[in-house]
This record gives sequence, C-alpha cells and structure tokens, in this order.
Amino acid sequence: MTTYPNTADVPLETAVPCALASLESILRTEELRRRPQRPAEYEKETSALAALVRVLADSPGTILQTLADKVLEILQSHSAGLSLLTKDEKRFYWAAVAGVWKPHLGGSTPWDFGPCSDVLDHNAPMLFSHFERRYPYFWTAIPPAVECLLVPFYVNGKAVGTVWAIMHDGSREFDGEDLRLLESMGHFASAAYQAVESIESLRLQISAREEAELHLRELADTLEAQVQARTEQLRLSEAFLAEAQHLSHTGSFSWRVDTHDITWSKELYRIYELDPSIPVTLELIRSRVHPEDLASFDDAVESVSSRAHHYEYERRLKMPDQSVKYIHVVAHGTRDEGGRLEYVGAIQDVTERRRSEQALDKARSELARMARVTSLGALTASIAHEVNQPLLGIVTNASTCLRMLAADPPNIEGARETARFLISDGHRASDVIKRLRSLFSKSSPAMELLDLSEATQEVVTLCLNELQRNRVAVRTICAEDLPPVRGDRVQLQQVILNLLLNATEAMRGIDERPRQVLVRTYLDEDENVRLTVQDTGVGLEPGEIENLFAAFYTTKSDGMGIGLSISRSIIERHHGRIWASPNSRGPGATFSVAIPRAAVAPADSSALRLHAAVTAGAFAENV
Repeated sequence: MTTYPNTADVPLETAVPCALASLESILRTEELRRRPQRPAEYEKETSALAALVRVLADSPGTILQTLADKVLEILQSHSAGLSLLTKDEKRFYWAAVAGVWKPHLGGSTPWDFGPCSDVLDHNAPMLFSHFERRYPYFWTAIPPAVECLLVPFYVNGKAVGTVWAIMHDGSREFDGEDLRLLESMGHFASAAYQAVESIESLRLQISAREEAELHLRELADTLEAQVQARTEQLRLSEAFLAEAQHLSHTGSFSWRVDTHDITWSKELYRIYELDPSIPVTLELIRSRVHPEDLASFDDAVESVSSRAHHYEYERRLKMPDQSVKYIHVVAHGTRDEGGRLEYVGAIQDVTERRRSEQALDKARSELARMARVTSLGALTASIAHEVNQPLLGIVTNASTCLRMLAADPPNIEGARETARFLISDGHRASDVIKRLRSLFSKSSPAMELLDLSEATQEVVTLCLNELQRNRVAVRTICAEDLPPVRGDRVQLQQVILNLLLNATEAMRGIDERPRQVLVRTYLDEDENVRLTVQDTGVGLEPGEIENLFAAFYTTKSDGMGIGLSISRSIIERHHGRIWASPNSRGPGATFSVAIPRAAVAPADSSALRLHAAVTAGAFAENV
C-alpha cells in the first residue's frame, strides 16, 4: 500500500463551508451498481463479524474502533472510520478512524454540509469521488479521497452517523461486494453497540438493587436471615450477568425473502437450542415462538416480506423443556441491484435481564411490606383500642345475658337480643383483625376497583387512638359518589397511613396552637381522584421539598427516609403522582396524591357503591 505523509496537524473543521461543485457531479453511486462485482466473500464477512463478537465479549468499549479496523482490512481500503452525530446534532464527530486518516480521530465536520449529512438526508449508501471539490474543508486533508463509500449507521432504528471507507489513489475501485460487506458490518456493529448500552443499563440496575439491599439489611435485626438469603441470590444474579458481559449472547442472521434462504451464526443455534446441521426455515423458527406470540410473529413476517423495513422488537421463545426465553431482535432490510429483498440483523438473548427486573420488583415489594411492618409499632395503642372495644362489648353483653337467663322467670327475649349483640361484637373484633392482617400481610399486589374514600376511612379509623394520644384532632371530608380508582388496596392504604403518621410527627412539638389534620378526597379538575392530608405542624423549608421523596432523605432525628420514597414508588406504579407544598394559609404542610379515575362498567360501578355503603355502615358502628 502507498505510504502517505502524516496529517495529524490538519484540523478539518476549521475550513469555512463553501460549495464549489454540485452534489451530482461527485456522486458515483449509480456507477457503483454497474461495476463488475467480485464474488461474495462470506468467509471474510464471517471473520469480521466473529472479531466484533469477540470484542463485544472482551472489551465492549472498543467495538467502534474494531469496526473501523475491520472495514479497512476487509475492504482493502486506505482509510476507514465511523462518524457519529454529536448530542447537540451540530457536528459529525469522528468516533473511530483507521488507516491513513487515523490522525484525524476525534475531529469533526459540519452536520448540514458534508458527505455524512448527504447520506443521512437520503438514508441510503453513497459513493463519492473527490468530495473535496464540493466540500473545501477537505482540501487540507492529505492525501485526498479519490473514492469514499459511506453507509448509514443506525441506533434504535434512527440513523445517527455513517460508516465509511476511502481509497486515496486509483489502485482499485469499490464494487457492489464492498457495499454489501460495509452494510453487513455496519448493521451488526449497530446491534452490538445497542447491546453494549443495554449491558451498561443493566449493570446500573444491578448496582441500584445492591444499594437497596444494603439498606434493607439495616431495617430490622429480626429480618437478617431473609436479607442475607436475598443478598446471596442477588450476588449469584450479578455473577451470571458479569459472565454475560464476556459471552454476549448475541447471534447474527441474514434472510433472503424471495428464496427463503436463512443463514444463522452458531450463537443463534445455541439460543434457539437447535442442531446446527439442520437447515433453518421460517417453519422451524415458528416452532420455537411462544404460542401467545404466534399471531404477532406471523403479522411481522407478512409485513416485512413486502418491502424493506428496519425493525426491532422483543419476543418470547418456548423451548422443548417448556422453559421460556426472551429475545431482542434488530434487523434491517435492503434490496440488491436485482431488487431482491434481504434482511441482516442480530438477536440477543435477554432472558436474564428480564429475570433481574422481576427480582428487583420483588425486592421493592418486600421493602414496602417491611415499611408497613415498621409502622405497626407506632399503631400499637390504636390496635389495642380497636380490638379492646368489641371485646369489652362481648364481656358486657355476656354478663347481661347470664343475668337475664338467671332471672326468675328467665328473660328469654332479652337474652336472645343480648346474644345478637354478642355476635355483632364478635364480627366487629373479627373485622379489625382482618383489616390488620390485610395491611401487614406478605401478599402479592392485587389490582382492583376500589373507593379511595372508603380506603381512607379505614386507615383513619385504625389511627384514631394514636391521633388522640398525640392530642391531634382529625377531620375527614370525603366526596360522595367519588369515581373508583384501579389499584392495590393494601399499597394505597400504606401511603395513606404513612402520610397520617408523618402529619402526627410534624406536630409533636407544637403546643402554642391546636394540632389539627384535615383529610380530604375529591375529584379534581383533571378528572383525577385526589387525596390531601393537611397538618398544622412545623411546615416545609423551600430546600426540603425537592428532596422529600428521595430515598433515605429524612428530616427526623430517628427517621430512615424510606416512607415517602416508597409512597412515591407506589403512586407512580398506579400511574399517579404525589407531591408536597406549604400551606397557603397558616403554618403546616399539605401532601397531595392524584390517581387517574378508572373506567368502570355499569355493573362494576353498582357493585362498588353497594360495597362502599355496607362498609360505611360498619365504620359507623365501630366509631
């Protein structure tokens, strides 16, 4: 190969853009399609893709530079590289360069005036000849580019840059096979680049989960054994994911639509658990698709068979042992010079990522449950009061019943009526226990239609004795015929309980004014069901409001800072929002929760109103 002088001191981006020649005069794309094409070099292509896979497993951060090196090698060009749009989309940044122009690594060119912008504008490969005749800032680049072949580079379906190869003399010309190889390596590198981003995102999720587990162990010594077991599970999960960084679990494929010729890499055979000696067909692939995903699979095949698409989706596989795998598919369709449609893409096994997400959800649920259990101590007096009332009624009515039966003559009718009161008090005691078991049980979230006013009244009743013990006067204003919301009753009551206890705590040192809490439910102007808890406590400092709902942030001397963080997580899971604000009139603060109203069928609405009426009657008896 010819040796050229060093161009490291040539800043490409310093030249003033000024077009000299027209775009048509330097384009050779159509000529490229008419040039004689050498036979397909599949062995070289496979070798290049294998190198990219090895880099993805061993050193994912160098995937782009490896791509440039392999383009230089496989296309036998003088220079090769990858240009990416900067985040502000004002320039093309040369992220990877190989060959003669490697000293320009890290340089940039204008986003709206250059070969890269032309390729992205047309969303198609282009071949240029002496592009410095149109783009004068390339005049300072030595040696000049006799021919430059560029193809778009996609990330998540969007063209964000170009992969290019340059010949600096006339020793050879690019042909159709060069274009095919360049597109194949570019598409595979795009999928690998996205896989690197997915692995990094997953690593951050695992790191966040480890931090959550660390603080979880500090909540209570009595739960140490459970926390240690969970930590061990997460450590094993992290080890498995670390291994996944070395073994990318990503396979490549090509599919010629008209001939149904499908080519797979070895990794794809492993993912699908198929014998590599068996020819791959759509029917064989379909046999591995999860039964519930077959309809969408058939629709996708029909859609992409008619015209070239760039598609990306996740799908489930059902293996012979009945296990389920999750795969992430990225592919791009192109047509050759004969108009025949071909797809080239990559498939990544993301089953472990899905399992990790489920484990993280389980850990969050466990953390929320333990926060509810932590609140149990603060409500001991209220619970004793709630249970003691019906028990005292049972004892009193039993004594009365015995006296009536011992009378001469026995008062049978009075004893019968007293026995009814005994049964009623027994039901009341049972209801109290049921509500406590529901609130502090370790049950999975159950989404249902519920009346937020009713759920609020249950919590207020449970807290009445605790509020009275702290000399707090509570007033509730619940809107009638409030639309239902769809959610988990226990989780929403946990939020209400936390807000009530926080309001009580905020007024603990207040003696110069009445300690009052106002609890309201109503339908706001945005058709959301709104709950507000307003206190007359110490209020909020301006700098506190933005941190109140952050994990482990607390203004209490003995607080852990997880109550409001968990509350925000619960409300967001219900597609709502929670916020705090100082009272507009007087001291104290107001915490507000807004949850979208649920779409309710007439039959469901009637049943909900009947349930609310019955429950309201039961509360009237208890209070």
